[in-house]
Amino acid sequence: MSSGPEIDSEQAALDAAAATDQASKTGAAARLRFILPVALFVALAVALGVQLLTGDPDKVPSALIDKPVPEFALPPLKGYDVGLASADLNGGEVSLVNVFASWCGPCRIEHPLLMALAEAGAVPLYGINYKDAPDDAAAWLERFGNPYAKMGADLDGRVGIDWGVYGVPETFVIDRRGRIVYKHIGVLTRDDLDETILPLLERLRG
Repeated sequence: MSSGPEIDSEQAALDAAAATDQASKTGAAARLRFILPVALFVALAVALGVQLLTGDPDKVPSALIDKPVPEFALPPLKGYDVGLASADLNGGEVSLVNVFASWCGPCRIEHPLLMALAEAGAVPLYGINYKDAPDDAAAWLERFGNPYAKMGADLDGRVGIDWGVYGVPETFVIDRRGRIVYKHIGVLTRDDLDETILPLLERLRG
């Protein structure tokens, strides 16, 4: 018959093994909780990166396509009297919304095209100034010109988040009902206008 000390020793060994197994399971679960969000983030970043590098950055999907513009009301930029609100985009006409910033190099590349578009009166163009210093935004528009019928200052980027902005510049086509029907990410080119944006505007107007 086994003595008392031997039984106690065997029980202690079993308890230690059980504790080790439980600790291993707990550690594995903790690692899984950490790894899963990281893996999902990496997968999303890779997918977005691949799309942006394919030469078709405007093809990045948007959950807002065919949905009303988000409700917002932005204050005017420094030196301007009127801001921009969602109500301005529900006036029964097709329009463009351009997200820009003075610190954005690509914005400067597309800006002459926006100026030409505004001068031609082809479509109402509205601006969202994204995460910009008020003095810098005012100086930038003073230097390069203001193509926008109305602009709003999105100082903290919250409205940009509601619009699903990845970065700047971005341009949205808004239909007569105030719904987002197209999103272009990156610099607008003459080809983008002639081959995609302007034909889409004509279809929406028709």
